[in-house]
Amino acid sequence: MVGAAICRELKAQGYTNLVFRSSKELDLRSQEGVRKFFMEEKPEYVFLAAAKVGGIGANNKYRAEFLYDNLAIQNNVIHQAYAHGVEKLLFLGSSCIYPKFASQPIKEEYLLQGALEPTNEPYAIAKIAGLKMCEAYWDQYGSEFISVMPTNLYGPGDHYDLNNSHVLPALIRKFHEAKVERLTQVEVWGTGTPLREFLYVDDLASACVFLMKNYREKEFLNIGSGEEVSIGDLAALIQQVVGYSGELYFNTEKPDGTPRKLLDSSHIKSLGWSPKTSLEQGVINAYEDFKSRIESK
Repeated sequence: MVGAAICRELKAQGYTNLVFRSSKELDLRSQEGVRKFFMEEKPEYVFLAAAKVGGIGANNKYRAEFLYDNLAIQNNVIHQAYAHGVEKLLFLGSSCIYPKFASQPIKEEYLLQGALEPTNEPYAIAKIAGLKMCEAYWDQYGSEFISVMPTNLYGPGDHYDLNNSHVLPALIRKFHEAKVERLTQVEVWGTGTPLREFLYVDDLASACVFLMKNYREKEFLNIGSGEEVSIGDLAALIQQVVGYSGELYFNTEKPDGTPRKLLDSSHIKSLGWSPKTSLEQGVINAYEDFKSRIESK
């Protein structure tokens, strides 16, 4: 999802010499495969968007895979970028790197100031290692490797698997299927009270290209919309967009996750970037993307 959005943004800005691989074409967990890719292609700028990702259920179930796969991907790409003289690399982390009960809104300096959310701790640890690796390569080798920590992302190209996806795409699929099958009720995990911030993926892409062109500091940056919504209100919005008329059932036996997670994105905004897509418009776009993919099967 993120990689495709960055490609769209680069093409929109007139860049044509783009080099990328799908996961089927190149397993970034393979040290030798990544080495050969950098040796053959010799990229000048690298956006490291690849990662093993998922929602609460997937993070908690596949803890070893989330830790191993993400560490392997990061280690291989970041090191080979250094080894082959890449001019600049941008590493994409995640807002889950912050302590579970961090003060709100979350500033960059809150990193490592408390315990992580247990359900996604392996993924968070991997992402923390990635940003620290970028900082270490900057310190030791002078490599211009920067890191960004986006908030919860959604939009075209998202994963809509009910067991492994994030909350917003999972709800889109749940409501759509409930509408088609004329179900009287849709289950929402947890109490519906946790607050979440969402960022449309094309807005993230514009931020990444902006920073690749304009940001030359070692310190990582948050990227968010600056607005938050409860899971309950998010479900109601998606219900409205999809046009589902049944009831909502909040399953309180399922985990809520972190109670609140709003990033302080004042640093990047002070540099001149801001998001353009409202949550409602973004959900409309995401639902259209979901329907187009269902219809194409």
